[in-house]
Amino acid sequence: MRSSVQDILPVAVRRGLTKLGHDLTVARKKRRLTIAMMAERLGVGKTTYLRAERGHPTVALGVYAMALFVLGFGDVWSGLIDPQKDEQGLLLEERRLPQRVRTKKTPTAS
Repeated sequence: MRSSVQDILPVAVRRGLTKLGHDLTVARKKRRLTIAMMAERLGVGKTTYLRAERGHPTVALGVYAMALFVLGFGDVWSGLIDPQKDEQGLLLEERRLPQRVRTKKTPTAS
């Protein structure tokens, strides 16, 4: 039997998606937009949009991205995984630096 995506997600990821969905709901309500209005602007059905508001993991990333764009958070994605802010990546890169740096010997001309 196959596991559902919900079953294999780490708890932190599930919580994050649930919070994202809740935040979408709050932002939509603050803008006085209905579920039908959001679904139409996203180009998806109301059911799909509702699943996004519930933080369902099988909703396509594009739906979440478009929802954020429609709500005015379009620039969120540009810096999401910025290499300059990737602390773990920078540490790993630093560990790969050579211990010593040697210059190559060049033959002397006679």
